[in-house]
Amino acid sequence: MMKIYLTNENGSFQETADFSKGCWINLISPSEDEINHIASHFNIPLDFLRDPLDEEERSRIEKDDEHVLIIVNIPLVSKDEKDLSIYDTIPLGMIISKDCFITICLKDNPIFHLFSQNKVKQFYTYKKTRFALQILYLISTSYLKYLKQINKKTNEIEKRLQKSLKNKELFSLLNFEKSLVYFTTSLKSNNIVLQKMLRTNYLKMYDDDKELLEDVIIENQQAIEMAETHTSILSGMMDAFASVISNNVNIVMKFLTSFTIILALPTMVASFYGMNVPIPFQNHPNSFFVAILISVIISGTTAFIFWKKKYF
Repeated sequence: MMKIYLTNENGSFQETADFSKGCWINLISPSEDEINHIASHFNIPLDFLRDPLDEEERSRIEKDDEHVLIIVNIPLVSKDEKDLSIYDTIPLGMIISKDCFITICLKDNPIFHLFSQNKVKQFYTYKKTRFALQILYLISTSYLKYLKQINKKTNEIEKRLQKSLKNKELFSLLNFEKSLVYFTTSLKSNNIVLQKMLRTNYLKMYDDDKELLEDVIIENQQAIEMAETHTSILSGMMDAFASVISNNVNIVMKFLTSFTIILALPTMVASFYGMNVPIPFQNHPNSFFVAILISVIISGTTAFIFWKKKYF
């Protein structure tokens, strides 16, 4: 899918059908024909358009003549077959050309909607460097937003797990732990790109642009620290719940073993009185009640000993 937007000289933002100088071309999972059309029209290397469509593509910035390619990882939330939230990352490519600004991604993202709905202040499609920095800033804030969501959902699951240990909650924690690993890796890769943008002169920047880039780096670093903190907390929580589960199993097994021993003692007494050999009190008129009394005394004594030792 390809959409073209343009901010005209009057500052009004609108969607157009044709390419024009200073336009924004947003490509979402584009077809091969669209890629070839863009590449031939603006003389852009095909690799610049195809690399961001690879889910395993690393974050980087590179320049080829008049074209600059920036690839960063953006956060994405989805649902699995069990309706559990999955937070992942996918590459986003930004191509800054002399005549246009191109974004290319495998999936649609709420960040694009903020621009297409004209909800970002001081946004102009022809100010390409600032446009790229605005996207990078929104990506960093999106990571922070999703990290807060993960932390909130983790706290809710922790409260439920304190009452009942269920597999669904444990699988949710495992998904969040994987998501945090993806976030941390992507944020660190993005940070390398941001630092390189600050050091090199790939993009022409004014003082306001440099300040915005520094703000982006600060937000990204904050997201890295938050992701690492949540990862450590969640890892410790998973270990703690694993110990709780193991301890609960041990308690149940200890109780069942103790209860089995107590129930086995009356059976043993009854077995003795069922033998065809002389035994004490076998001719007593109340021999049945004697066997019952002996069973109760032995079982009661054993149960009292187990209770004192806190076996149940």
